[in-house]
Amino acid sequence: MGTSGAVSATYGYAFAALSYTAFALYLLRRHVRLGTGAGPAARRAFMAALVASAAWGWSGLLLGYVNEHPVALVCTALDLARYGAWLSFLLLLLHPRLRAGRRSPATWLALAAGALLALALAGLALKEFSPAAYKPLAPYALFGALALPLVGLILVEQLFRNAPDESSRWSAKPLCLALVCVFAFDLYIYSEAVLSGKYDGDALSIRGVIHALAVPLLLVASRRESNWLGKLNVSRAAMFHSATTILAGVYLLCISAIGYYVRYFGGEWGPALQLGLLFVALILLSLFMLSGAMRAKLRVLVGKHFFAYRYDYRQEWLRFTATLSSTSSPQEVGGLVIRGLADMLESPAGALWSKNQDGLVLMPAAQWNMAPIAAQEPLDSGLSKFLRETGWIISIDEYRQAPERYAPLVLPEWILAAPNAWLVIPLLVGDDLIGFVLLARARAAFDVNWEVTDLLKTASRQAAGFLAQMRATEALLEARKFDAFNRMSAFVVHDLKNIVTQLSLMMKNAKRLRDNPEFQEDMLMTVENSLEKMRQLMLQLREGQTPPTGVHGVDLAPIARSMQNIAAGRGRLLEVQASDRLVARGHEARIERVLGHMVQNALDATPSSGRVWVKFERDGGRAKVEVGDTGLGMTPDFVRDRLFKPFHTTKDAGMGIGAYESYQYIRELGGQISVDSQPQQGTRVTILLPLFDAQPESDLHSLAR
Repeated sequence: MGTSGAVSATYGYAFAALSYTAFALYLLRRHVRLGTGAGPAARRAFMAALVASAAWGWSGLLLGYVNEHPVALVCTALDLARYGAWLSFLLLLLHPRLRAGRRSPATWLALAAGALLALALAGLALKEFSPAAYKPLAPYALFGALALPLVGLILVEQLFRNAPDESSRWSAKPLCLALVCVFAFDLYIYSEAVLSGKYDGDALSIRGVIHALAVPLLLVASRRESNWLGKLNVSRAAMFHSATTILAGVYLLCISAIGYYVRYFGGEWGPALQLGLLFVALILLSLFMLSGAMRAKLRVLVGKHFFAYRYDYRQEWLRFTATLSSTSSPQEVGGLVIRGLADMLESPAGALWSKNQDGLVLMPAAQWNMAPIAAQEPLDSGLSKFLRETGWIISIDEYRQAPERYAPLVLPEWILAAPNAWLVIPLLVGDDLIGFVLLARARAAFDVNWEVTDLLKTASRQAAGFLAQMRATEALLEARKFDAFNRMSAFVVHDLKNIVTQLSLMMKNAKRLRDNPEFQEDMLMTVENSLEKMRQLMLQLREGQTPPTGVHGVDLAPIARSMQNIAAGRGRLLEVQASDRLVARGHEARIERVLGHMVQNALDATPSSGRVWVKFERDGGRAKVEVGDTGLGMTPDFVRDRLFKPFHTTKDAGMGIGAYESYQYIRELGGQISVDSQPQQGTRVTILLPLFDAQPESDLHSLAR
């Protein structure tokens, strides 16, 4: 370190000493509590860390003016004491009641931190009292120094990840940022020293300043709510990430050590070998990160040795539910069920069998990373009965070793012959077996104990319910399609009935009017019109089309005259009253069908001595059509509850489709229909239709004149 670097280091240590001293005095004067959850031990450890940091800063300042060996020794010892206090503080926050012999994650981290500090102190003592013995061990001391900030970062990660709620995380965030600032900078300094064999003078010159920058963040943390350092519980997800961090740190230490010795013993080939080693290390790291089997083994290792329970049930349940809900297509649900169950056990593949349409055989329905298996399993087979009656998850390995445990079950040969077949998981909805899942062997050695089977039973029942719901939804959609087709067929049958009635009436009149030229002409027009209607109905029925719609102008007067002529052909009088020409919005054939249905109902309900009329008039911007009669009438209850519903009618022979179709079409046009009826007094149906105002010229053309 040059002269300017030494001066910078001196000022940096002074800044750190003043900052930590002032903060410690502030806490003592204000009697600031660190949170009820932290406990007295954690509060004392926090104060000890502040005092040790302040003492380390003062010793560094003294070393800048008195560069003597005893002062440097004291400064190094205080640096280790500072690390010991901060690590103890973090460990007490994570686990306030550390007990010897209790194998918790915090216990292992405490043992590791204590061992590192003990080795560092032993190395410092050996360097002081036996320099010759310490010299060959000097490179290893750098590795120990590198491990201390790495452990500190792991503890900070644990503290932040395991905050019980957002409020606690908000309170602990300044503390975590402060300690990350301290440990991350030291990690950089020591890793650079390991790789290059010496400390970076520029980095050491600003070390005191960087450490002092943590004080404002610590001040912010201490002034926040009182439970900012409450007790935190270690979660599985955080422990897995910490295990990954530990492995990454061990990997970094190993690569640094190998690189150091390659450079030291490699001579002229040292730099080339070091560069090659770097690329090999990157390749190995990539393989580890991309290998599902390696990640699976790591999860199994952590779950087996760090926790009493293997699974974080909340996380597993949310992930499984999210997997099942990631699609709404019934064709993809089977694959998602396989994948969701397989992810719980690190299984790489699986297949699903489910009921066929007849409900008599379990057939292959989906595969995930597994070759298709064409075997089928009847619902009355031994395997199906066993799964339905017991609900057990069958371990094929256990069955091979001790088949008597599953007696009287005899597994089918196709399951035993399936490659890597591992587990058979039933899918039950109540007591009904709707299928089963066959999973392939896990990537890592996996003990299928009671915890695994309980989780799989619960998840499989949820998956079975989801499958049953999707099938019910699909069946409902099919039923709706058939219902729509049947409804359309009913409309067609109703229209055919009207055509048949019209042709029957014509044939009845033909016996006495066949020689009348006017009747012959009218008969030909009627037959041609009926033929065209039947062609349209056949096209509609074949192609599933709805009756034609569109915005057209329909003159109501010709329709009224046509209905009047039809009634006259039946020997009935239809009164037509029209004040002026009305052009309504709609489709001509459908408007004619609606009005014809209303008039036909009025004629059917009225004796020949009664009166039936149709009245057309303008009502504001709408056409008002009134169809009235003095016939049988209807009760108010029937009009309110049944008139415009399909398959409800007052006729002895009728389907009740015409009124429903008429009502729906009037609503589609934006019109209204109302009925006023009394038994034995007659009925009056009022229809309001939007007018169609056709303009031969556009507004722009009118303005251009």
